[in-house]
Amino acid sequence: MIRAVRVTGSAAALLAAACLSMLGAGSRNAGAQTRAPNAAESAAPAGVDNAQRAWQHWTLNCQGCHRPDGTGSAGTTPSLAGTVGRFLSVPGGREYLGRVPGVATSPLSNADLAELMNWMLWRFDKEHLPANFQPFTAAELGQLRSAPLRLEASQMRADLLKKADESATP
Repeated sequence: MIRAVRVTGSAAALLAAACLSMLGAGSRNAGAQTRAPNAAESAAPAGVDNAQRAWQHWTLNCQGCHRPDGTGSAGTTPSLAGTVGRFLSVPGGREYLGRVPGVATSPLSNADLAELMNWMLWRFDKEHLPANFQPFTAAELGQLRSAPLRLEASQMRADLLKKADESATP
Protein backbone atom coordinates (compact mmCIF):
# COMPACT_ATOMS: atom_id res chain seq x y z
CA MET A 1 0.00 0.00 0.00
CA ILE A 2 1.23 3.49 -0.86
CA ARG A 3 0.74 6.07 1.84
CA ALA A 4 0.65 9.80 1.06
CA VAL A 5 2.84 11.99 3.21
CA ARG A 6 2.27 15.71 3.66
CA VAL A 7 5.49 17.72 3.48
CA THR A 8 5.37 21.32 4.67
CA GLY A 9 7.59 24.27 5.54
CA SER A 10 11.36 23.88 5.30
CA ALA A 11 11.12 20.22 4.34
CA ALA A 12 8.91 21.11 1.38
CA ALA A 13 11.31 23.83 0.28
CA LEU A 14 14.30 21.48 0.49
CA LEU A 15 12.42 18.80 -1.43
CA ALA A 16 11.46 21.32 -4.11
CA ALA A 17 15.05 22.52 -4.42
CA ALA A 18 16.30 18.95 -4.75
CA CYS A 19 13.74 18.23 -7.47
CA LEU A 20 14.63 21.41 -9.36
CA SER A 21 18.32 20.59 -9.23
CA MET A 22 17.62 17.20 -10.81
CA LEU A 23 15.76 18.66 -13.79
CA GLY A 24 19.01 19.44 -15.58
CA ALA A 25 20.66 16.12 -14.76
CA GLY A 26 20.77 15.02 -18.39
CA SER A 27 21.83 18.38 -19.75
CA ARG A 28 25.17 20.12 -20.13
CA ASN A 29 25.44 20.29 -16.35
CA ALA A 30 25.20 16.59 -15.73
CA GLY A 31 28.40 16.73 -13.66
CA ALA A 32 27.14 19.57 -11.46
CA GLN A 33 25.78 18.40 -8.17
CA THR A 34 23.82 20.09 -5.46
CA ARG A 35 25.91 19.70 -2.35
CA ALA A 36 26.85 21.56 0.77
CA PRO A 37 30.10 23.50 0.66
CA ASN A 38 33.18 21.48 1.63
CA ALA A 39 35.60 22.70 4.34
CA ALA A 40 37.60 24.89 1.95
CA GLU A 41 34.42 26.42 0.51
CA SER A 42 33.01 26.95 3.99
CA ALA A 43 35.79 29.37 4.89
CA ALA A 44 33.58 32.42 5.02
CA PRO A 45 34.52 35.20 2.62
CA ALA A 46 34.06 38.88 3.49
CA GLY A 47 30.44 39.69 4.32
CA VAL A 48 29.47 36.06 4.93
CA ASP A 49 28.90 35.08 8.55
CA ASN A 50 27.70 31.58 7.68
CA ALA A 51 28.65 30.01 4.33
CA GLN A 52 26.39 27.00 4.97
CA ARG A 53 23.36 29.29 5.42
CA ALA A 54 24.29 31.27 2.29
CA TRP A 55 24.55 28.03 0.32
CA GLN A 56 21.14 26.94 1.62
CA HIS A 57 19.64 30.24 0.52
CA TRP A 58 21.27 29.75 -2.90
CA THR A 59 19.88 26.22 -3.12
CA LEU A 60 16.35 27.24 -2.19
CA ASN A 61 16.10 30.57 -3.99
CA CYS A 62 18.55 30.78 -6.89
CA GLN A 63 19.87 27.52 -8.29
CA GLY A 64 16.54 26.46 -9.77
CA CYS A 65 17.14 29.01 -12.53
CA HIS A 66 20.88 29.74 -12.32
CA ARG A 67 21.70 26.00 -11.97
CA PRO A 68 23.83 24.45 -9.22
CA ASP A 69 27.07 25.55 -10.91
CA GLY A 70 25.88 29.09 -11.66
CA THR A 71 25.93 28.65 -15.45
CA GLY A 72 22.29 29.66 -16.00
CA SER A 73 20.26 28.68 -19.03
CA ALA A 74 20.96 30.17 -22.45
CA GLY A 75 18.29 32.64 -23.47
CA THR A 76 16.43 32.70 -20.17
CA THR A 77 18.71 32.92 -17.14
CA PRO A 78 22.12 34.56 -17.28
CA SER A 79 25.24 32.79 -16.18
CA LEU A 80 26.93 33.94 -12.99
CA ALA A 81 29.92 31.62 -13.24
CA GLY A 82 33.04 33.50 -14.27
CA THR A 83 30.98 36.63 -14.93
CA VAL A 84 29.21 38.06 -11.90
CA GLY A 85 32.28 39.63 -10.30
CA ARG A 86 33.00 41.60 -13.47
CA PHE A 87 30.05 43.90 -12.74
CA LEU A 88 31.93 45.28 -9.75
CA SER A 89 34.63 46.72 -12.02
CA VAL A 90 32.39 49.18 -13.88
CA PRO A 91 30.27 52.13 -12.76
CA GLY A 92 26.69 51.04 -12.19
CA GLY A 93 27.55 47.33 -12.01
CA ARG A 94 27.20 47.00 -8.26
CA GLU A 95 23.84 48.75 -8.38
CA TYR A 96 22.76 46.50 -11.24
CA LEU A 97 23.44 43.38 -9.15
CA GLY A 98 21.23 44.69 -6.35
CA ARG A 99 18.41 45.65 -8.69
CA VAL A 100 18.09 42.62 -11.00
CA PRO A 101 14.63 41.08 -10.72
CA GLY A 102 15.68 37.90 -8.90
CA VAL A 103 17.53 39.89 -6.26
CA ALA A 104 15.14 42.82 -5.93
CA THR A 105 12.08 40.58 -5.56
CA SER A 106 13.69 37.85 -3.45
CA PRO A 107 11.72 36.73 -0.40
CA LEU A 108 14.93 36.84 1.66
CA SER A 109 15.55 39.54 4.23
CA ASN A 110 18.05 42.24 3.27
CA ALA A 111 20.59 40.75 5.70
CA ASP A 112 20.22 37.21 4.33
CA LEU A 113 20.32 38.53 0.78
CA ALA A 114 23.51 40.52 1.45
CA GLU A 115 25.17 37.40 2.83
CA LEU A 116 23.98 35.37 -0.18
CA MET A 117 25.21 37.98 -2.67
CA ASN A 118 28.65 38.11 -1.04
CA TRP A 119 28.84 34.31 -0.98
CA MET A 120 27.66 34.06 -4.60
CA LEU A 121 30.28 36.54 -5.83
CA TRP A 122 32.99 34.59 -4.00
CA ARG A 123 31.66 31.16 -5.01
CA PHE A 124 31.06 31.78 -8.70
CA ASP A 125 33.58 34.45 -9.66
CA LYS A 126 36.18 35.24 -7.03
CA GLU A 127 38.72 35.64 -9.85
CA HIS A 128 37.05 38.90 -10.90
CA LEU A 129 36.44 40.36 -7.44
CA PRO A 130 38.28 43.68 -7.15
CA ALA A 131 41.05 43.82 -4.56
CA ASN A 132 39.12 46.58 -2.81
CA PHE A 133 35.81 44.67 -2.79
CA GLN A 134 33.42 45.94 -0.15
CA PRO A 135 30.79 43.36 0.82
CA PHE A 136 27.14 44.15 0.20
CA THR A 137 25.29 45.23 3.34
CA ALA A 138 21.66 44.81 4.35
CA ALA A 139 21.13 48.59 4.23
CA GLU A 140 22.61 48.86 0.74
CA LEU A 141 20.49 46.03 -0.64
CA GLY A 142 17.39 47.47 1.00
CA GLN A 143 17.97 50.68 -0.92
CA LEU A 144 18.81 48.99 -4.23
CA ARG A 145 15.85 46.61 -4.04
CA SER A 146 13.46 49.55 -3.80
CA ALA A 147 14.08 50.29 -7.51
CA PRO A 148 13.98 46.89 -9.24
CA LEU A 149 14.94 46.50 -12.87
CA ARG A 150 12.40 45.00 -15.20
CA LEU A 151 12.61 44.75 -18.98
CA GLU A 152 15.76 46.88 -19.10
CA ALA A 153 17.79 44.36 -17.07
CA SER A 154 18.96 42.32 -20.07
CA GLN A 155 20.17 45.33 -22.06
CA MET A 156 21.81 46.83 -18.99
CA ARG A 157 23.64 43.55 -18.39
CA ALA A 158 24.97 43.51 -21.95
CA ASP A 159 26.08 47.16 -21.73
CA LEU A 160 27.85 46.66 -18.40
CA LEU A 161 29.66 43.51 -19.57
CA LYS A 162 30.77 45.35 -22.71
CA LYS A 163 32.21 48.13 -20.52
CA ALA A 164 33.91 45.52 -18.33
CA ASP A 165 35.48 43.94 -21.44
CA GLU A 166 36.67 47.34 -22.67
CA SER A 167 38.18 48.28 -19.31
CA ALA A 168 39.98 44.92 -19.06
CA THR A 169 41.62 45.37 -22.46
CA PRO A 170 45.02 47.12 -22.14
